[in-house]
Amino acid sequence: MEDAVSRSSVESSSTNDDYVVVNGEPKLKITGDINDLNDEVSQSSKKMTSTLTPSSSLGADPQSPISSVDNVFPSSQSTGAIGEDPVSGDSKGRSMSLPGVTDEGYTTFNGVTYLGCALVNAPRSEVEIYRNMSILNEQSKQAIPIELYVPRTSEGNVRTNGVVRLVDPGTDTDIACYKIHRILFCARGPSDSEEKMCFAFTCSHGDNPDSAIFQCHVFRCELQEAVAKILYSFATSFRRLPKSIGRSTSSISEAEVTAIFSVNLEFKEDDGKGSYSTCPKDKNIFKFRCDYDKKIVISVTQTGNKELRIERCFGLLLSPGRNVKDGDMHLIEMNSMGYSSDGRTYSISGNWEISEECFKVLDTETPKDTRVFLTVAVDLVICGIQEPVRFAIETKAKIFPHNERFWYFTKKPHQEQFFVKLKLTETDAPDVVQYEVVEVQSQTQIDRQKAGMSLQGLKHHRQMSEGVQSPQDDEESDGDEPLLSGSGVVSKEVTDDNLLEAWHEVLVKWHQNLSQRPKQVQQLAKKGIPEALRGEVWQLLAGCHDNSELMEAYRILITKESPMESVIQRDINRTFPAHAFFKQSGGLGQDSLYRISKAYSVYDEEIGYVQGLSFLAAALLLHMPEEQAFSVLVKICFDYELRDLFKQGFEVLHLKFYQLERLMQDLTGDLYEHFMEMGLEIHMFASQWFLTLFTAKFPLFLVFHILDLFLCEGKDVIFNVAIALLKMSRKDLLALDFEGILKYFRVHMPKKYRTEEAARELMAAAVSAKVTSKKLKKYEKEYITMKEQEMQQEDPIERMERENKRLLEDNMRLEQENDDLAHELVDSKLTLKSELDEVQDQNKEMKTDLTKHKKLLKDTQEEKHRLEVENQQVKEMCRKELERLETENSRNTVIVTDYKQICTQLSERLEKQQTAHREELSRIKILVKSCEACSKMFDADGKVNLPEPKIDPEKMNPKIVDLQQQVRELELELAQTKLALVESECKTQDLTHSLHAAVSEIQASKNTWFTKTLNSIKEVANTHTGKKEPKD
Repeated sequence: MEDAVSRSSVESSSTNDDYVVVNGEPKLKITGDINDLNDEVSQSSKKMTSTLTPSSSLGADPQSPISSVDNVFPSSQSTGAIGEDPVSGDSKGRSMSLPGVTDEGYTTFNGVTYLGCALVNAPRSEVEIYRNMSILNEQSKQAIPIELYVPRTSEGNVRTNGVVRLVDPGTDTDIACYKIHRILFCARGPSDSEEKMCFAFTCSHGDNPDSAIFQCHVFRCELQEAVAKILYSFATSFRRLPKSIGRSTSSISEAEVTAIFSVNLEFKEDDGKGSYSTCPKDKNIFKFRCDYDKKIVISVTQTGNKELRIERCFGLLLSPGRNVKDGDMHLIEMNSMGYSSDGRTYSISGNWEISEECFKVLDTETPKDTRVFLTVAVDLVICGIQEPVRFAIETKAKIFPHNERFWYFTKKPHQEQFFVKLKLTETDAPDVVQYEVVEVQSQTQIDRQKAGMSLQGLKHHRQMSEGVQSPQDDEESDGDEPLLSGSGVVSKEVTDDNLLEAWHEVLVKWHQNLSQRPKQVQQLAKKGIPEALRGEVWQLLAGCHDNSELMEAYRILITKESPMESVIQRDINRTFPAHAFFKQSGGLGQDSLYRISKAYSVYDEEIGYVQGLSFLAAALLLHMPEEQAFSVLVKICFDYELRDLFKQGFEVLHLKFYQLERLMQDLTGDLYEHFMEMGLEIHMFASQWFLTLFTAKFPLFLVFHILDLFLCEGKDVIFNVAIALLKMSRKDLLALDFEGILKYFRVHMPKKYRTEEAARELMAAAVSAKVTSKKLKKYEKEYITMKEQEMQQEDPIERMERENKRLLEDNMRLEQENDDLAHELVDSKLTLKSELDEVQDQNKEMKTDLTKHKKLLKDTQEEKHRLEVENQQVKEMCRKELERLETENSRNTVIVTDYKQICTQLSERLEKQQTAHREELSRIKILVKSCEACSKMFDADGKVNLPEPKIDPEKMNPKIVDLQQQVRELELELAQTKLALVESECKTQDLTHSLHAAVSEIQASKNTWFTKTLNSIKEVANTHTGKKEPKD
């Protein structure tokens, strides 16, 4: 959408002294023609004079900003007549929405309702503003009545932080405030819609462009005519008072100072993903692409001693050409402005819509040796300087086609230094310092003047009308030098989480069964293996994951000498010189590459060392350690048959050339015919493709993707990639001659794929290329048949001469090999002689040791026999002792049993006698107590209290005496029996311990191998005896 300020009026908007646009973004954008707004305001004022309130009638003052229409911006577009419908006299019980001027310098509007706000992404889009206006107007149940205060002019706004105020009519308090320089866009509702009484403006919020957000604020008026007045007030608030105001006529000293500013300029292109990417720059020449909207970013930093603060950006301008007049500059719509977080750099950014007619030259592809000039200017309002200061930067650009892919040489901004000469002027306020701009010069202008090369002096040499392109002496930005091997940066970041998850599942499944490749691998490899996983996946694809044999062989091979060491050392510096890992001479990368190349030359003696393999080894080293890289290299050369291309005569390589030629004839017939007309043969450009797997010239991102497919699908992938390269460069190649084609293959083709997008496009074409193994087999048969026919049709003499030459070469090679073998034989004999002497010495020592060991063995056997005899004797002794102990134990057991029985009988008999004695004693005591004379013989306790009687033996009863004697004998016998019992128990216990010890010893002796052998012999003997008995 075009700006409300027309392109034709840019000169006046940027240079006129009567007014400036006050907006930090930097210009207010208003839909509709401001002249129409002014006419409507005048007509509405006449029609509604009777309805104006005293405060609103102030708006008709001829001296007020509203009545002054001389300095209003003209517009290139109009939305039609504003306020065509007659004004209704119904004021809905509120004051009219007509302006009044307050003492604070605001224009006040009553009868305004605030409908709300919404976040917007395109703050200058009418469509988005109208959409939000319609939504908020329909959902206006919570609308807030307000009074709108709009600043009358810029004087006193920005300098005093003036704002647009929303005031509560009831409490006269501010509801919200919006800084005037942050308002970007004003729009009114369409006159034929429900939003005809609505208007809206967008405002930016945020301290810097990165964090800025945009809101759309929507309002509704009670009178439709008030909408035009409000929009007109917004337009006039972006004017500046005449310079004569506040300026003193008296002069002051003519002291001059110089302020130095450093200005950085950069361009950004729409990347199609909702953001902008920095345009590359080569030798101060920007590289643009057609049909892409761009963004201009300018950063201003003061570097001199005189400190001046930038208040706002007055305008951002652009124009094709150089030395452009102010009136030819075109205003650019700005996005943001403001100081950075450190407060030193002031940044301005603006959108450059390339589709506008005035910028057509900057959107047209430039011829090969030409550039287009362009001028970017920024007008800054600086505190203390009366006039806006313009910094104009002249630069050059080359415009490329829409689908061009760049190799980003540098993204540094274009820098220019400006010297602003200032002169002090007198003001009414004694404390205010005011400067007037005397001169603004850039460092480029100063350098030209010193060299006598002022553009004014060379003006007659410059004939640039509408085609502002001029010849360029600088060489082509891409240059004619080929792309160095190892160029490009491959990021390890993966934005597709699903891809990483898929690879994770595949690798887990693959590690569980390394012998079987999962089916998903082929499809995933076509998309490209993630950089972080390439090392592991390449080893799995090559079938050498944790190949200990090859890794151990590598550790041995690097210790051996190679006849190709000098050649390898010479080529190391030419392998991947653009990559930091291999750039430093003697660094870790070159040392690793040297060791791998040397190890392979020793490992594969038939091929030895060839330069093509060093590029492949370098690509592998970027993803895995040396041992693993060597293992994969060996697998590629042998299992993928890459080494066959280097064999004597390169017969396999010539077969590949023929197959590629036939594929070109079938798939790119016109290109094949063009090559035939130019006399261009396949080997002139494709030999390096086959021998190095595209690793020598192409960017690393493409190289790694090709290796992904090569390791996954095999050697035929080379044909797919070759056909894709030829198809995608078909138009360019058809337009070139012989030398141009060779240069294109050498220089320009690799540079086309320096971006990931171009490389992915090429690999997608390679995957879809119609190259089948069946077709290649057919071409191989054709080649073999053709070679046989050539040999048959060849002159016998020539064939014999060629065969003789080949035989001579073979003879020389065999003689050389024979000499080498002879030297090796002599060396081997000497080595064997030395080794034989060492072996003989070792043999003598071993014989002496053998004699010693034989004697020791004999002694050991004799000792073993003696021990066996002793063991047998001990066993026999133990057996006899065990039998004796068992017999004795049985006897003792019988004795103990009898003794226990006797003791039991005696105990029972004793108990019975004791019971009888107690009964008899009790009876006697009762009888004694019953006798009066006898009872005195006992005391109270029942004890006999008599003197010891004197017993007369003659008078004693002989029976009693006999009984007493028997009792004494029985007691003595009882004591002896108990003593014998105790002794028997002790002896039994000792015998039990001896028995256990003997049993343990016998059991241990039974577990010996000798015992087991004897038992086995006895069992066999018993078995044989058992078998013989039935026969008998």
